[in-house]
Amino acid sequence: TADGRESGTIQRYSLPTVGIVQKYTLNCCPYQLSLNCNSSRVAIIDLSGVLTFFDLDARVVDSTGQQVIGEQLKLERKDVWDMKWAKDNPDLFAMMEKTRMYVFRNLDPEEPIQTSGYICNFEDLEIKSVLLDEILKNPERPNKDYIINFEIRSLRDSRALIEEVGIEESSQFIEDNPHPRLWRLLAEAALQKLDLQTAEQAFVRCKDYQGIKFVKRLGNLQSESMKQAEVAAYFSRFEEAERMYLNMDRRDLAIGLRIKLGDWFRVLQLLKTGSGDSDDALLEQAHNAIGDYFADRQKWLNAVQYYVQGRNQERLAECYYMLEDYQGLENLANSLPENNKLLPDIAYMFVRVGMCEQAVSAFLKCNRPKDAVDTCVHLNQWNKAVELAKNHNMKEIGSLLARYASHLLEKNKILDAIELYRKANYFFEAANLMFKIADEEAKKRTKPLRVKKLYVLSALLIEQGHKQMQNKQRGKAKGKSSEAASVLAGLLEEDVLSSTNRFADNAWRGAEAYHFFILAQRQLYKGSVDAALKTALHLRDYEDIIPAVEIYSLLALCACANRAFDTCSKAFVKLESLETLSSDQRQQYEDLALEIFTRHCPKNNKKSDLDDVLESGDEKLPICVATGDPILECRFWMCSVCKHCMKAKERNNYDFCPLCHSSA
Repeated sequence: TADGRESGTIQRYSLPTVGIVQKYTLNCCPYQLSLNCNSSRVAIIDLSGVLTFFDLDARVVDSTGQQVIGEQLKLERKDVWDMKWAKDNPDLFAMMEKTRMYVFRNLDPEEPIQTSGYICNFEDLEIKSVLLDEILKNPERPNKDYIINFEIRSLRDSRALIEEVGIEESSQFIEDNPHPRLWRLLAEAALQKLDLQTAEQAFVRCKDYQGIKFVKRLGNLQSESMKQAEVAAYFSRFEEAERMYLNMDRRDLAIGLRIKLGDWFRVLQLLKTGSGDSDDALLEQAHNAIGDYFADRQKWLNAVQYYVQGRNQERLAECYYMLEDYQGLENLANSLPENNKLLPDIAYMFVRVGMCEQAVSAFLKCNRPKDAVDTCVHLNQWNKAVELAKNHNMKEIGSLLARYASHLLEKNKILDAIELYRKANYFFEAANLMFKIADEEAKKRTKPLRVKKLYVLSALLIEQGHKQMQNKQRGKAKGKSSEAASVLAGLLEEDVLSSTNRFADNAWRGAEAYHFFILAQRQLYKGSVDAALKTALHLRDYEDIIPAVEIYSLLALCACANRAFDTCSKAFVKLESLETLSSDQRQQYEDLALEIFTRHCPKNNKKSDLDDVLESGDEKLPICVATGDPILECRFWMCSVCKHCMKAKERNNYDFCPLCHSSA
């Protein structure tokens, strides 16, 4: 580009393809430089549209007597706005002058072509031009007609000579104007007339090795019809070539032609319409290729039909999966032989859609039980995982459960961990976690009914664990030892497994505590103050579960309402001695006790049978879970789940056990 200096000053230009920097004296302000294909000439279009040329190989002497490289040629054109050198001939270039295109050979122009397109490529004696003005009118929807190819005069003349005077006469013209494109044109014309010698010589001159090989192959053929068919195929006249092959009863060559073209529909048609037995392998290949055609276009249902006929089980499985035809996928897995390499892939397809049973079946069929167990774990089918681990003598299931439970606990998903252990029949571990939740809820002073439910669930898990252990020991001892010995062994194993649980001896202790705590309050608000006091007195045995301040506050309230001031006084003494109370809380209890007992003497105004029983410390009497009274009768009802009792007369008032809520 010009740098704005005055005309006649020395400019410096770097020509990349030449690799040197030389000084040239230019009398213009160039904005476009073009170098030909062998870097011998450079074309310059200045700002005023004047086209000039420099011969870079020339050696001239300037006015000072120094020898310089480069000489400006005499050719000069005006009103030029585009120019392009040919890529394969250093003497050819095309330029645009106003609305005409000129092609120059050795600085001699051909007749102009009327066009206003921009030159984008000049190669093989053809110029590709683009009508940018038309494209910019609607750039979102370009038309391929706006790209125009122009043939230069030598190409047009050669084609006309070949058509009019023949191959031999036109070869001299091409010899005088040699170009690979012209020799290729002559070779193709010679092939059309089966002049193999001329075709071979022309292919040699244009350095077309594939064409030379083709001519050699034609020379080895004896049949003229076969040669014509091969030539028709060479020039992409495939329908004509196929017809010739079939007329010669060479269906195999017609099929081979269609295979090369990738036209498998026609291949299948030729295989089915031909006489005799067709090649089974080729028939399967055709079906599979057509199946691939439909699969590439996501037409899975059509692809299935051809994959079935092609017995392509791998792609068939993929199609079933994409169609969500899991029944077909399962049938395919069942039809495969054992240890087939496709079974693991089908199994993982089932895993991805959550179909555990089908995935396990596929994994087991290919002898991969560990993957089957991992699938069950991944899909939370823990019962199935444990069963598989036991059947295949896998010892790592326990550690796997523990690791997954730890993962859930780290994410504070305690209930998920409990459900995990419960489904895997690890009831003692589930109960321990449930007891922890119940204890935490009790410390937060959550609603007593919610805490009771948590303790009931924990106790039910303990009971399930005991039952499972007993059944296990009975199975081990069957036919080996006495029933008493098996029961004893089960009890010993239970003691070992539950030794870390503070509710191991009595799983229902927490549930009992909150049951009586809730029952006493219901009785008190109902107005049954005597029954409330009797029930509240039981709570003194559960200070390790319910905070003592709540137990003795409720006991004091029930005793005061029942006018049992002696019991109320003992409750206040206990409250005032609690170390967990602050000084302000303790002072409030002392003030309240002073206000009550200045008005009432700290002794019971009435004596009940329950007081005598409780004061005697007799703990052998069962307690009615419906009323809180001790059961003195010989006949009573006992729950089959929690083993707690209820008076016979209260039995008709309940459909469920008041403590564990199981069916009565």
